Amino acid sequence: MGIVPATMEELTAREALHRLVVTYSRAVDRRDFGLLRSLYDDEAYEKHGDMFQGGPDEYVAFVRRAVSAYDTTVHYVVHALFEVRGDEAEGEVHKLNYHRTGGDAPHEIVTGSRSLDRYRKAGGAWRFLSRSITLDWAVKREVSAQAYQDFAAGSPPGRAGPDDLSYHALRWFGRANPTE
Repeated sequence: MGIVPATMEELTAREALHRLVVTYSRAVDRRDFGLLRSLYDDEAYEKHGDMFQGGPDEYVAFVRRAVSAYDTTVHYVVHALFEVRGDEAEGEVHKLNYHRTGGDAPHEIVTGSRSLDRYRKAGGAWRFLSRSITLDWAVKREVSAQAYQDFAAGSPPGRAGPDDLSYHALRWFGRANPTE
């Protein structure tokens, strides 16, 4: 097959798509549900295995409920491959996902997954048109409070919502809906 060098238009589209998928992670992890909804085309369809299948408004409501079970989530985009054809594109996005519960016996759930995405560019902006998630592996373990003390070196902990340090340290990273 070989790889043919991309045109400037393709490079620009791929950069925008990469920003789209990492902005998805920020929206979920910071609980910015207005931002999350803005990333989806109105005709989008999300398929999160047996947990959820449906449109963008229902998906945002599902995410809101799902992440409420965790004190912290972090979704890392490890790498992504995009194919662009005009105003449509497809992508395979490899992710590491971290979820930490609270309470008396907190656990960490770490997964490796892939998002199999379709995208549409409309009105000059790329958005998700469909997403299907596949789970490649998962680990669940007890939280080590000592690890957080040993390795944090006095860094403030990340927060799920508007109290996260990023909203104070980065003035251009405001919330889509400041009242959430």
